[in-house]
Amino acid sequence: MSYHLQVGNVKLLCFLVQIKNEFWYAMSCSVARLTAYDYRRTWLRRLSSGDMVLGLVVANVAVFLLWRIADPIFMYKNFTISLNNFTSGRLHTLITSAFSHVDIWHIISNMIGLYFFGINIGRTFGPEFLLKLYLAGAIGGSVFYLVHHAFLAASSKNRPFGIMDASKAPGLGASGAVNAIMLLDIFLHPTATLYFDFIIPVPAMLLGIFLIGKDILRIMEGNSQISGSAHLGGAAVAAIAWARLRKGRGLF
Repeated sequence: MSYHLQVGNVKLLCFLVQIKNEFWYAMSCSVARLTAYDYRRTWLRRLSSGDMVLGLVVANVAVFLLWRIADPIFMYKNFTISLNNFTSGRLHTLITSAFSHVDIWHIISNMIGLYFFGINIGRTFGPEFLLKLYLAGAIGGSVFYLVHHAFLAASSKNRPFGIMDASKAPGLGASGAVNAIMLLDIFLHPTATLYFDFIIPVPAMLLGIFLIGKDILRIMEGNSQISGSAHLGGAAVAAIAWARLRKGRGLF
């Protein structure tokens, strides 16, 4: 009898030790994750708005240069957004396409907008907010682009010979992300004076209305060179962020 009790006690002790070890292991993992998360937040908070803008510009320039040296097929598969890429499981292109430019003037215009408006947003809400807004604008622009091209693909099944399949049409550029940053700044400061084409002074809200209207017109006219849908995706993100800020909430 005493032998069975001893064996039972040993088993119970072993069980308790195992639970204890598993508990401390789970606690140590949780602490490690929290420490890593706090470290990331601390690291982001150490950055200035200028640092964050510079980092985003450098990332865009790096991908721009990568287009010159990497395999074009690899770049199209991993740094452009399209229905074909999305349905093939390359979900990362929702974001990577927003760091991707082929044309020199495309990247210059986007980086100028990112610099001037990104500095303002970063100074007001911090570099972490700026990064989240850029990524949210990238995803919003990509989603709007996909929805628009899904509609085009469905409505042009009997397309004329020589016309690109809308499901394979690639999109790229930081326009959606930059639009989110630029239009949020405009929504927050509608009476500020901005300079259209660096020359003509106009109220910020008037410029915002003009830009959104121009993108809607691009969609209606079927402009295949500039994606009005991606721009509007960024505008939608800016509107959501503005509404949340007005209610005293964060971006996420």
